[in-house]
Amino acid sequence: MKVLIASLFSGLLFGFGLVVSGMSNPARVLNFLDFSANWDATLAFVMGGAILVAAPGIYWVRKRSKPLFANKFDIPTSKTIDSKLVLGSACFGIGWGISGFCPGPAVVAVVSLQSDVLLFIGAMLVGMLAQYFLTPKSS
Repeated sequence: MKVLIASLFSGLLFGFGLVVSGMSNPARVLNFLDFSANWDATLAFVMGGAILVAAPGIYWVRKRSKPLFANKFDIPTSKTIDSKLVLGSACFGIGWGISGFCPGPAVVAVVSLQSDVLLFIGAMLVGMLAQYFLTPKSS
């Protein structure tokens, strides 16, 4: 139950931060990616602020022997840059650049019921399901 409450609180705080910062508005992201007269630096300031807030927490967590709600940390150990990583990163970046959405802000914006948001969420879900069913399972 603690994990569920902590997850709900974290998600609500993240969503609130996205709305307050304007990052659930895809025009902000697209204007950040467009270095023309309409360039908007808001995303850089939001990312910088997030790093400043998260850094002390990450420092504190790294000093712990285990997480609060698990027996061990689940940290990826692979440092390999393979085709799956490059292709996945490219798909994410292209989708973000075309739509102005990444998954977090899109989930927050879904309450608007705007067609572009719903189309992005649908495409994201199709991509997630395709990855799940088309990727060989390790045993």
